[in-house]
Amino acid sequence: MTATAPPVTACRHPLSPLTAGEIDEVRDLVAGTLTSTTRFVHVAPEEPDKAEVLRWSPGTDVDRRVRVLLLDRPAGRARDLSVSLTRRAVVRDVGFPVAPEGRVPLLAEDFAEVEGILAADERWAAAIARRGLEVGSVRAVPITAGMYGSAEEYGCRTIRVLGFPQADPHYGPWASPVDGLVAHVDLPRRRTVAVHDALDLPVPAPRGPGDAPLHAGRPRTDAGRTGTGRPEGPDPAVGDDVVRWAGWEFRIGFDSREGLSLHQVTHGGRSVLHRASIAEMVLPHADPFPARCWQEYPDTGEYLFGRFAASPGPGCDCRDGRHHLDVVLADDHGRPRVVPHAVCLREEDAGVLWGRTDFSPATSETRRQRRLVVRTATTVGGYDYAFSWSLYLDGTIRLEVRAAALPFASVHRGAEYPCATEVAPGPGAPCRQHLFCARLDMAVDGQANTVHEVDVVRGRVSRTAPHGDVLRRRRTVLTREWTAQRTADPLADREWHVVNPSVTNRLGQPVAYALVPEGRPVLLTDEASSVHGRAAFATRHLWVTRYNPAQRYAAGDLADEGGLPAFVAGNRSLEDEDVVLWHTFGSTHVPRPEDWPVVPVEVAGFRLVPVGFFDRNPALDVPRSTPPSCAPAVPDPRE
Repeated sequence: MTATAPPVTACRHPLSPLTAGEIDEVRDLVAGTLTSTTRFVHVAPEEPDKAEVLRWSPGTDVDRRVRVLLLDRPAGRARDLSVSLTRRAVVRDVGFPVAPEGRVPLLAEDFAEVEGILAADERWAAAIARRGLEVGSVRAVPITAGMYGSAEEYGCRTIRVLGFPQADPHYGPWASPVDGLVAHVDLPRRRTVAVHDALDLPVPAPRGPGDAPLHAGRPRTDAGRTGTGRPEGPDPAVGDDVVRWAGWEFRIGFDSREGLSLHQVTHGGRSVLHRASIAEMVLPHADPFPARCWQEYPDTGEYLFGRFAASPGPGCDCRDGRHHLDVVLADDHGRPRVVPHAVCLREEDAGVLWGRTDFSPATSETRRQRRLVVRTATTVGGYDYAFSWSLYLDGTIRLEVRAAALPFASVHRGAEYPCATEVAPGPGAPCRQHLFCARLDMAVDGQANTVHEVDVVRGRVSRTAPHGDVLRRRRTVLTREWTAQRTADPLADREWHVVNPSVTNRLGQPVAYALVPEGRPVLLTDEASSVHGRAAFATRHLWVTRYNPAQRYAAGDLADEGGLPAFVAGNRSLEDEDVVLWHTFGSTHVPRPEDWPVVPVEVAGFRLVPVGFFDRNPALDVPRSTPPSCAPAVPDPRE
């Protein structure tokens, strides 16, 4: 993520993102195995084992490896390669059969070719004509197919397709579906293997009576313009993918699958996190209608949402950003592709950090909170996601995900249909969930950590507590992987503390960081549902595993491989070990008319909060902000 790439033999750091020169070098090294129909599905650094990373120092040799997932499009067969740039050789080449239990992610070319394939299919054209439409006016929207027991799903690489009339190219098609109609396309053979026309439903008009475009009426004048100015203070120092700000230091990573990742996060030189990323997400649309029941998208594993990173430019999605970083990804042909300004860093005012007002003597103290926000955004289909990692002056880390969307509408089938809400005259929208899984490779003052589940419980009225006003903490040590599958409990204010029992603060307490969940629902569908099998990670708020460099993705290396249930099957010990937390969080959305024609942003996330990690409040040295309207009641005796 720098403007000038060093030679490929001079690796800046074992965790550095790939440069354009390195991607070119990878393509040259595998060129002898390529044909005109071979495509690069995924190209990303193969991160060394954690112990090797921790031993590394500038000037130390490191085997710079790149993982390359190749696909022969006509055959539908994939190969998983490990390419050593240091040795200039392919050191691993493993073939995948056609349509294994895990599915290879989709290519950009797959999406582009679908309309042409369907246009030649008589069944698709007849179904469109029955609705009084022309094939050329219907946008074919390809969506990951999944595995649901249909004969056409096996032995080939497939995609499902829905139709949406789009008379106005400037207006999204999602509002007016050709509902009840879905096609199944065999991508390698470039043919339509099935067209299912479940029900002949009317096609809603793109803009019915009472609907509005995205910009309606004159801009209002009863609210100020959005945006905030930059707070006072020094800029964050950014160089060679390393960021330093207010005691924090960390590295920035980015690849086509996970998108943004943070590495080697420290505060005051003390480690907190080795690696943090979004390891998977799932988006189930809970509509049992046959043309809709399969809409359960694992956007990380099947779409590779990092490759759809937005390039908004300074001052757009990230107003007043101090730094904008370009990222380099590989396209389907293995060529480097630069995404300008894909990562934004900005410092923000975050309200009151701490304050106190006393009447005798008359004193007032207030300090403003600041946070450094590292932000990226991606667009997948009709959904836009913004991921913001924020680091605060008090030692808190927060991840916030903002989801925006156009309604993925269906035909509303009346008030008696419970699985969708009428959002405008004609269109309805189904209930859905946006569930993300954060992979948190913790390193609280070192690699040997233990996880405690901490609840607040009430004591009973007793002789020693006759009024019953007793609250206490109850700690449960999560000793093994299988029993460390946990659910949040907001009624007990449940947190999970990552404790280093070998390091204590000045009070003799072991240092820790707490994962503070929002505690919103995990996957709500039936345990026998297909999505439970595809996205088992989303059935628990927390999984804890012992570190294994091969276990990177919550749903498995390839979609539909299983993931976390397989990871914890060995039931390894977790006490005083190198532990990884997998946290599921997100939102459950029941549509409403206010979601039309564009859905207001929904926010979900979690916090990591120091618990005894510091000896005292780490933000006591924050200087006072003294605008005239916030002057203290008495002078500060230290000034």
